[in-house]
Amino acid sequence: MRLDRALSLAGYSRSEARAMIARGRVCVGDAAARSAGMDVRPEDVRLDGESLDYETEVYLMMNKPAGVVTATEDKSLPTVVSLLPERYQRRRLGPVGRLDRDVTGLVLLTTDGQLAHRLISPKWKAEKRYRATCEGTLTDGDVRAFADGVALSDFTARPAGMEILAAGETSVADVTLTEGKFHQVKRMFAAIGHPLISLQRLQIGCVELDETLAPGAFRRLTAAEIEGLRRMTDLFEGERT
Repeated sequence: MRLDRALSLAGYSRSEARAMIARGRVCVGDAAARSAGMDVRPEDVRLDGESLDYETEVYLMMNKPAGVVTATEDKSLPTVVSLLPERYQRRRLGPVGRLDRDVTGLVLLTTDGQLAHRLISPKWKAEKRYRATCEGTLTDGDVRAFADGVALSDFTARPAGMEILAAGETSVADVTLTEGKFHQVKRMFAAIGHPLISLQRLQIGCVELDETLAPGAFRRLTAAEIEGLRRMTDLFEGERT
């Protein structure tokens, strides 16, 4: 791998890589780097005497705040990518699926296009869990309606799970489904007569929103979380022969 490519895995541009090499800040093993084009192993690279903090593929979770668009760029609104430090913006991460602008909670961002595609593909049926607050009193009949599949104007939603957490003038429920069409959860609640007040995504597959993350904050996925997502989408290399 070229040295400038290795440095790009740590979030540095090629011009920054050349400048750091010229200033003697980069070593390969015990020797000062000679050029940006030299062949290296990333684990042998040192920057200012420290091992290079690099990631071949990047996997992040973010607690998306309201008012932020789940996209890589937007002309007028902040995006989930714009909330990341520049080193991650340079890696060209993309969000896995979308949340409406007013919906909060778990968003996964990654450079791993194959995993992202499988997580949003109906074939792999990745479960997504939401915390919904709605108008009116939810009942067991509403639970059954979700389990049967709610008929909408253009399609019938797949059967979904609903667990009522509180019922009154406003109600709170956790909803689990395996598809995520445009405004789907909002439309499902409207169709059963309980317009949504707020919606938060809590889980995608085996990955749950980290409760310690403030709105707009993010963290890397753990090795176990990445392995779990790759297992459920049949991408876990450890199971291959």
